[in-house]
Amino acid sequence: MGSKTFDGVRFLAWTDDHLPPHIHGFYAGVAVVLELDFEKRDIRLARRRDRIRPADAKKADVNHIRRAALKYRYELFKLWEEARG
Repeated sequence: MGSKTFDGVRFLAWTDDHLPPHIHGFYAGVAVVLELDFEKRDIRLARRRDRIRPADAKKADVNHIRRAALKYRYELFKLWEEARG
């Protein structure tokens, strides 16, 4: 597992977790699952039902997590790769 914090968002990478590669972002009681697209070097909301918790999370908090992930995408890809060992 690897962890980094950017703009107040804590990102965790569990590399032994299920596919596709993804990270979890935590901010203000909100958790967001983001998929890592290594081919396009892009990060997007995961395509799963529980990608945002709680389900009624504030949009502003979710957007803050997404913006931080995009801003620091290269560091997050590196975090994933380093956590894989």
